[in-house]
Amino acid sequence: MSGHPGPGLAVDGQPGPGLAVDGRPGTDEPAAWGTIATAAGELRLRLVRLPADLGLLTRWMNDPEVAAFWELAGPSAVTERHLRHQLDGDGRSLPCLGLLDDTPMSYWEVYRADLDPLAAHYPARPHDAGLHLLLGPAASRGRGLGTALLTALTDRVLRERPQCERVVAEPDVRNRRSVRAFRRAGFRLAAELDLPDKRAALMVRDRTPHPA
Repeated sequence: MSGHPGPGLAVDGQPGPGLAVDGRPGTDEPAAWGTIATAAGELRLRLVRLPADLGLLTRWMNDPEVAAFWELAGPSAVTERHLRHQLDGDGRSLPCLGLLDDTPMSYWEVYRADLDPLAAHYPARPHDAGLHLLLGPAASRGRGLGTALLTALTDRVLRERPQCERVVAEPDVRNRRSVRAFRRAGFRLAAELDLPDKRAALMVRDRTPHPA
């Protein structure tokens, strides 16, 4: 659904917002949020597990429709490097497998947009959250499923993170299906951004509805 992600990077030496100091999941981590009711079924996110999830995610990244925007096609080492960069980081970007009714079908990155390199390209606010979404099976795409999942997860992000006033995303402007899904999930097109690897649509969903 998203363009090439550009996972969150550490800004200082402090523990990230998704992990407790002792390394256990904090309530800020999607894996601790439990089951999320959506219009399509029950969604649950858990942190990616390596090497167990690597084969599945590598297959998804090599789907031509996915590869066109995520740019992670190739051997499993390409996907593994992308995942480990986040898993070995400070928790500011969390790579998650999405299970719908207990079936793995999506890959998510939930990240602190205000602490991400993206913040250099838009007027970031403290505690902005960011989302990347990939629908794995081709049969899951083009039938409104992305909208249903985005709507439900964004609701949950805003509920679990009271300091977060908005959720952002930056799909490639060419990825019309992704932009449409975000719009239908309550996001607005705030701007177009020239990022290092793409021209992106900055999609924003505010906690308080934005004036029309």
